[in-house]
Amino acid sequence: MSFRSNVTSFRSSSAPRNFSSNSYAGQGGITSRKTYSVRSFGMGMGFGGGIAQAPITAVTVNKSLLAPLNLEIDPNIQVVRTQEKEQIKTLNNRFASFIDKVRFLEQQNKMLETKWSLLQEQTTTRSNIDAMFEAYIANLRRQLDGLGNEKMKLEADLLNMQGLVEDFKNKYEEEINKRTECENDFVLIKKDVDEAYMNKVELEAKLESLTDEINFLRSIYEEELRELQSQIKDTSVVVEMDNSRILDMDAIVAEVKAQYEDIANRTRLEAESWYKTKYEEMQTSANRYGNDLKATRTEIADLNRMIQRLTSEIDAVKGQRSNLEAQIAEAEERGELAVKDAKSRIRDLEEALQRAKQDMARQIREYQDLMNVKLALDIEIATYRKLLEGEEDRLANGIKAVNISQQSSNYSSSGYGGSGYGSGSGYGSGSGYGSNSFSSGSAGGYSTTTQSKKSVVIKTIETKDGRVVSESSELIQD
Repeated sequence: MSFRSNVTSFRSSSAPRNFSSNSYAGQGGITSRKTYSVRSFGMGMGFGGGIAQAPITAVTVNKSLLAPLNLEIDPNIQVVRTQEKEQIKTLNNRFASFIDKVRFLEQQNKMLETKWSLLQEQTTTRSNIDAMFEAYIANLRRQLDGLGNEKMKLEADLLNMQGLVEDFKNKYEEEINKRTECENDFVLIKKDVDEAYMNKVELEAKLESLTDEINFLRSIYEEELRELQSQIKDTSVVVEMDNSRILDMDAIVAEVKAQYEDIANRTRLEAESWYKTKYEEMQTSANRYGNDLKATRTEIADLNRMIQRLTSEIDAVKGQRSNLEAQIAEAEERGELAVKDAKSRIRDLEEALQRAKQDMARQIREYQDLMNVKLALDIEIATYRKLLEGEEDRLANGIKAVNISQQSSNYSSSGYGGSGYGSGSGYGSGSGYGSNSFSSGSAGGYSTTTQSKKSVVIKTIETKDGRVVSESSELIQD
């Protein structure tokens, strides 16, 4: 028995996997070849088929073919089958994970569709919100314009009030200057009045002293006159003159007396007239100064009342000005705050709209990518289904030449399953599509019968949070 072994090839990637294992030839030139094709699904699931074409050999007659065939099973076949089973399990697990991933992607697709519909609905709402905000901003701008006009009016009123304040201030300063001048005049007049009064007192004192002196001199004169008269009465004077003239002493005394009385009267009259004149002048000056003082006091009182009134008006104007300035500052602050608030809201809305647009664009890209992946997966699944259906038809209508026992695994996880089918034809050629395919060919005119068995393995895996919770398998043979 001659044995020929082909090198087993195995390729691991997201693309389809093909491998061939151990083709052998028996005695008499019988060539048998097994060809396996295994398909693995991933995110980029592909399909591949392996076709092994045996070389055409010359047909020779060998006498040893007349002897009974001694067909023995290669001991390596069991090992190969065990490896094939493990590979099938691994591929089934990967297929199950791929199905779970497809489910997850479908859920994500539905979630993205829901988000997309919500975003489309929110677009209309946001457009209404934009219109509302535009109306609100227009209202704020109108209020701002009204506040600006009111501010201009208040500024004009403020300028007018400042002009009035300046006028009142100038008048107040003029009245203060007049008051100062009047006070200075009053001090001078008071000084003059005091001097006049002191002069009056001094003159009255002098008048009294002169009156006393006149009375004293008069009393002395009268006393001297009495003494003189008494002397004249008691004394007789004999005067002898050459001219024999008689001296009339009475006439002389009377004359002297008259002279002195005349002098005294004239002096007294002059003094009295002078004092009266001075007194009248001082009285007139005092009356005039008193009247001036009264007028000055009245004017000062009027000026004080005017100053108080102007001060109260100035205080009222200052209070009104401070109130207007506070209102202007408050209006400006409110306008600035409203403008800042509107700008911040507009900026937030623009940022939110930009983020929403970016999220929508990103989700649209993801959705398109997922749709492309889903479309590719649907195409590959449909292609795989058609190939499986074609293999089933070929198995049902194919040529049965070799008695080969074939085991096919069917894996089901939550409604998804996978199956493997194989068929063979003569002349050492074989083909595989997506799962285990074993083919055997014969040469030299021998034919055998083939019995086909199908066994289905239902394997259920329960996962939670990406971890395997339980695993069970069931074998069903047809």
